[in-house]
Amino acid sequence: MKVERETMTEIIYLNGRLLERSQATLSPFDHGFLYGYGVFETMRSYGGHIFRLDRHLARLRRSLASLGLPDDIIAAPDPAAGGQALETACLKVIEANGIKDARIRLTVTAGEGDMTPNPGTCLEPTVLVTARNLVPFPEDRYAEGYTATLSSIRRNSRSPLSRLKSTCYLENVLARSEAHALGCDEAVLLNEADYVAEGSTANIFLVRDGQLITPSVESGILPGITREAVIEIARAHNINTAERQVELTQLVESDEAFVTNSILQLMPLVRFQGRPIGSGKPGRVTETLLAAYSKLVSEEML
Repeated sequence: MKVERETMTEIIYLNGRLLERSQATLSPFDHGFLYGYGVFETMRSYGGHIFRLDRHLARLRRSLASLGLPDDIIAAPDPAAGGQALETACLKVIEANGIKDARIRLTVTAGEGDMTPNPGTCLEPTVLVTARNLVPFPEDRYAEGYTATLSSIRRNSRSPLSRLKSTCYLENVLARSEAHALGCDEAVLLNEADYVAEGSTANIFLVRDGQLITPSVESGILPGITREAVIEIARAHNINTAERQVELTQLVESDEAFVTNSILQLMPLVRFQGRPIGSGKPGRVTETLLAAYSKLVSEEML
């Protein structure tokens, strides 16, 4: 099940240059390829403007620091971007491809090094920006909502990797594949203590007795940019909001639930393990927050 219908684009950004896709080459000894030693950000643009690009770059900077990779590449002047920062390079990619509404991926790896896992041999990071045209789901898909299943994959809340969007993404891929094999849209991952962590590609929210609840960062989740925006919106609407440990039974017995990421925005979660969540339809709080999120995007993209 695809999140969106995409059209492949031809111009990418690689290590300071805008290139035809066919001209782009990566080293077979890049530690991102060999060992998953890298991080990435997935962003969404609306009308040629990337939503909360500054927040994505701030999270990327923190991730690079966690891996011991230089973060000066984010703000360093770049000839391919007209002497501007990597922020401008992201915008140049969608401009060069003539697209306005896009899915953008920014990837940074340790770069080429020795054949053995030794980051100290990597002299220069690899920086890659790609984009694809994005056609969002129609409104009736949001009215239909997502279904989810419980994944056999566990999050390790004690691992620093749980808080990073690393290129070592195999657990997420396997969890998502499990869900799709069962005809579901998303997988719910628990952590080692049996608390709800997140989805394979999304953060999770639930509503119980009027309170909006989402697993805390300490539960072993990636702190999503959309998750952050939703919490801001909820508090601005005086919705009681909590970030804490969440038991699986609390999700199963919730009044409503939804998942978030930069591409989906807020997608109602209506069934879990074949059983309806709440009424089995998008709930009032979910619909309120989805409308408010769309408004926020419109305001920030002006």
